[in-house]
Amino acid sequence: MTYNFAIVLKFQHALLLGLWMTIQLTIVCVAIGCVLGFLLSLARTSKNAALRGVSGVYVEFFRGTPVLIQLFWVFFCLPLILGAELSNFASGVIALSLYMGAITSETFRASLKSVGSEQIDACVALGLSPWVRTTSVILPQAVLRAAPTLLSNVVSLFKESALVSAVGMADLMFVGQNISNNTARPVEVLTVVALIYFVIAFPLTRLVAVIERRILTRLAV
Repeated sequence: MTYNFAIVLKFQHALLLGLWMTIQLTIVCVAIGCVLGFLLSLARTSKNAALRGVSGVYVEFFRGTPVLIQLFWVFFCLPLILGAELSNFASGVIALSLYMGAITSETFRASLKSVGSEQIDACVALGLSPWVRTTSVILPQAVLRAAPTLLSNVVSLFKESALVSAVGMADLMFVGQNISNNTARPVEVLTVVALIYFVIAFPLTRLVAVIERRILTRLAV
């Protein structure tokens, strides 16, 4: 069998649209997931036992179950519970944001523990409100320390987003599968799709290493 990768060029516009949908989904889910993850990390480090318990169950559930099952549950079951239909994009955002929140909460929790207690004591001594203390003192340091792992989480979410093709969302994977089926050229099309994911994900993984070195150097000063 001969392979003709030039055939993929005929569908470059469709693939670019699918890639743009994947990027949009990733950006939205990262934004929502990071906010949710930070709030969860605060709950998990709270003195309130109920908050710690509820947030702990949430995190362990979403980290301990397959993302595909979570996506199917949101897409098929949540509309039945709510009595309203959800688009495949909305379902993807909900499922991946909940998952992103769970994995980033552990990242933020670890970074929060690395913030010295003497800084929190100084904030209390200065009479800073909990809101100012959290947003102006704790959050900037937590984000700085968590940056490398957060970027790794972003890369993971970018790759996990391919699962939304299972619910009919026109992301890069879904478009690639359709082109592959219609042209009977799975080797060429799916190889190109895989390369597109790699071309975007690999530089980000290198960026993680660079940022991590710079942060370690800055913290050591």
